[in-house]
Amino acid sequence: MPDAIIKTSALTRSFGALTAVNALDIEVETGEVFGLLGPNGAGKTTLIKMLTTLLPPTSGRASVAGFDIVRQDCNVRRMIGYVPQLLSADGTLTGYENLSIFAQLYDLPRAERAERIRYALTFMGLEEAANKLVRDYSGGMIRRLEIAQSTLHHPPLLFLDEPTIGLDPIARKAVWEHIERLRVEFGTTIFLTTHFMEEADAMCSRVAIMHLGNIVTMGAPLDLKSSLGQANATLDDVFVHYAGSSLESGGSYRETSRTRRTARRLG
Repeated sequence: MPDAIIKTSALTRSFGALTAVNALDIEVETGEVFGLLGPNGAGKTTLIKMLTTLLPPTSGRASVAGFDIVRQDCNVRRMIGYVPQLLSADGTLTGYENLSIFAQLYDLPRAERAERIRYALTFMGLEEAANKLVRDYSGGMIRRLEIAQSTLHHPPLLFLDEPTIGLDPIARKAVWEHIERLRVEFGTTIFLTTHFMEEADAMCSRVAIMHLGNIVTMGAPLDLKSSLGQANATLDDVFVHYAGSSLESGGSYRETSRTRRTARRLG
């Protein structure tokens, strides 16, 4: 596994006249928790969609686990897990049935599927809910199931797009405890987006703040807070300093509607 599990070079994605991601150069180290912060519409989800091969770049290059996201997209998909903002679990199926479908999608050997599913359910604290319909799960249970789905094939890299949106503090804490277990026990690299600055401060080894398609600052949370030169600065202060233009932030109607819909379904 390369030291930099993600590496981009002038990675760009445009939609007509709009440049959603602008000539991005970043590296994410193997084993770290990397947080991508920014207001709605900053380009975070577009970047994740390119890195997970769901969206081709307009120009530039990127590699994930040493594989080119365009020329070696199948290899990339085998190396990653992805939990999107929108719900990916089927509420009409049980937790076990959802995991069984993903085991088939990942082409896990038939002889290993049942054991992998049982282990994933236990690891995520869902063994007692395995045979319950997902529509009866709490928001935190759904998120843990989605993480279990995305890590059945034991990928070295996990993408999490707003993993705790719509969850109460207790559910958020439980989700983060399980994410941290993935990192510690399996060495999983975590690439996440979040609007909860306290989460990013506590969980991330490094964060980058994205604004209008550009990375405007990047570093360890402590270093970024110190760079403001003010006593008791928080990551919220860093965020506002670099991406606080109310006239340019907030995202589109569609993005806001999608975020609120996800939060409502998990809440």
